[in-house]
Amino acid sequence: MFTGIVTDIGEVVGVAAGGATGDLRFTIATRHDLGPIALGASIACSGCCLTVVSKGRSGERHSFDVEVSAETLSKTHLGGWQAGTSINLELSLKLGDELGGHLVYGHVDGQARIVGLRAEGGSKRFTFEAPAELARFIASKGSVAIDGVSLTVNEVAGERFGVNVISHTSAMTTLGRAREGQAVNLEVDMLARYVARLQEYGRP
Repeated sequence: MFTGIVTDIGEVVGVAAGGATGDLRFTIATRHDLGPIALGASIACSGCCLTVVSKGRSGERHSFDVEVSAETLSKTHLGGWQAGTSINLELSLKLGDELGGHLVYGHVDGQARIVGLRAEGGSKRFTFEAPAELARFIASKGSVAIDGVSLTVNEVAGERFGVNVISHTSAMTTLGRAREGQAVNLEVDMLARYVARLQEYGRP
């Protein structure tokens, strides 16, 4: 479980074939001290909950390896990662930690695309376009996770929705480097999914 509050911008420093056909193995460098992180622990990597399978060093930084299945690659933009790619990282929650964003599971639902990006005061206004099957779960003033970043939806129009990203969030996440046309990992609010499921179940 995560909160969508990014704690480091990591860097992909290695890409290799995974243990099964179609899988990939990534080595990711981070500022985090991975000493207390056990093998098998979860780290959110640009919104994807991935399992640490080994740990090491990359220069002066700690590094960890993750294996990504073909299923995850089909739902996310991880298949486009290469050495030098910057990604958002968040360690999993511990009991007693502050819940600063919203409950994020790290189960990416699909990819959205940045279709608009402009300065707005001290913030950046992003417009995203979501797949039709996910757009129905996005509501004004609700929450979404974009590349693992917890954001509040400002408005919704069909399959498009807008958010404001303040300068601090831009500086502390990869959203500060985002470009129009870019694909992003999207996780909708789980509460919206359950409400929709209950409504469907209750229909005659």
